[in-house]
Amino acid sequence: MTANLASKATFDFVTVLSQAAAGYRGQRGTRPSAEILVNALLEAEKSAKQQRLTYPFESLLGKWQLCFATGTKKVRERGGIVLGKGLYVPKFIRIHVSFDATLEQDSNRGEISNQVEFGPVLLKLTGPVQYLGKKNLLAFDFNQMLISLFGRVVYDRPMHSGKVQTEDFYNQPIAKLPFFAFFLVTEDFIAARGRGGGLAFWIRET
Repeated sequence: MTANLASKATFDFVTVLSQAAAGYRGQRGTRPSAEILVNALLEAEKSAKQQRLTYPFESLLGKWQLCFATGTKKVRERGGIVLGKGLYVPKFIRIHVSFDATLEQDSNRGEISNQVEFGPVLLKLTGPVQYLGKKNLLAFDFNQMLISLFGRVVYDRPMHSGKVQTEDFYNQPIAKLPFFAFFLVTEDFIAARGRGGGLAFWIRET
């Protein structure tokens, strides 16, 4: 089943997320508070589960800027992990994630690129991805690191901390890999829960 974001049940959280995206870009209005945005993300996740929404890998392709994220914290008395308050990414730090598909017949395989820009410094991690469309799960592993300073590459080598070699990546069980569980994908923004339990909200790079 594909998404129907026009339904009345999803209207409120989509509006909040749209306001957050516009506010973060500085286009119009004020962006919602962190608490309101977290609640909207949780409602979006709940709605996706209830409607059993699925999204094709193609809808994730492109470059997305991280707008908002929550951490997690262990709570002893509850015996588990709960969401942190969450925060908007400061404008002086630019964090992007990009997804590209391979040219092979299996369209659910590709590459992830995660980069952080802070002043003249750029850190970029890349690696393979595999998408499980029925569960909206995107498993990934970083195996290459690039660092540039003032536009000049000063480091570009394989990462020894990668979980597996690229050729073995596709044979690994998802439980052993980092992943994002996407619960909302639109033309303008995407949202997911990470393996560690935190929520992330990205807006499309314009």
